[in-house]
Amino acid sequence: MARYNTIYAGPVSNPTPHAMEALASVALTPGSLVTFDAANGFALATAATTAKVWLVQDNYLTGRGIETQWAADSRAVALDMVEGQLFNALVATGNDLTEGDALTPGAGGVLIKAALSDKVVAVANETFNNNTGSAQLVSVRAATGYLTAAT
Repeated sequence: MARYNTIYAGPVSNPTPHAMEALASVALTPGSLVTFDAANGFALATAATTAKVWLVQDNYLTGRGIETQWAADSRAVALDMVEGQLFNALVATGNDLTEGDALTPGAGGVLIKAALSDKVVAVANETFNNNTGSAQLVSVRAATGYLTAAT
């Protein structure tokens, strides 16, 4: 069971974030990070990703829950993580996060704690020790202004 039931977490006073629809090159789990290119559509982000990342949205349009993947070769929706808004993103197991920790893409489209010189794309918005054995949704915010981890 997921810790949260939606990817976009608000605030509701702001306009909802920009969403993009594209073909999924592989099955995509809501909360995972993807990159986009016109030839392949959405592909899972990796530790080597330098391109812009998007956050896979839950398929609320068809009434599916947060744990239902978008099938490969289907049209998926991903969100642009923008400043001032909160999101629930997948963080890899084995990451002990403190609120404010810098996060970077890891293998398979999940976030991991950033190390020195990693590309930082998000910041933990809560303290959470993911010792569950699987990736879990964690509250994050966009890492606006961050280029690399400070520590």
